[in-house]
Amino acid sequence: MLALPMGVLLKSKLASYFALFASAGTLLCCALPSLLVSIGMGAVMAGLVTTLPQLIWLSQYKAYVFSGSGLMISIAAYFQYRSRFEPCPADPLLAKACDSARRLSSRILILSASIWCIGSFFAFVAPKVLN
Repeated sequence: MLALPMGVLLKSKLASYFALFASAGTLLCCALPSLLVSIGMGAVMAGLVTTLPQLIWLSQYKAYVFSGSGLMISIAAYFQYRSRFEPCPADPLLAKACDSARRLSSRILILSASIWCIGSFFAFVAPKVLN
């Protein structure tokens, strides 16, 4: 029974990292270009697109990118919620590692959700407000 909580915590931590990666992708595809153009840095944006042409593809399919990253964040939140009620090991060293992994996973999940919200605002709300 000792391996179960650490396995759940590992899944939670791994899911949180995937969620952070996905939400950072949404930030790069939609929030960064909108921010650069809105503050008058269109030339920087043109240079960025020249250097990273994949940004255009991400922007074209932003609904899919946001759906996929939202799904990953939801899965990470599910694992985080599920691991919240799992007991930590009785060994003090393992219990400390368990608690620190839970805190780190929670922080990563909150950061991921925040980045996702900022990106979705710039991708879907800001263009309608600025027009």
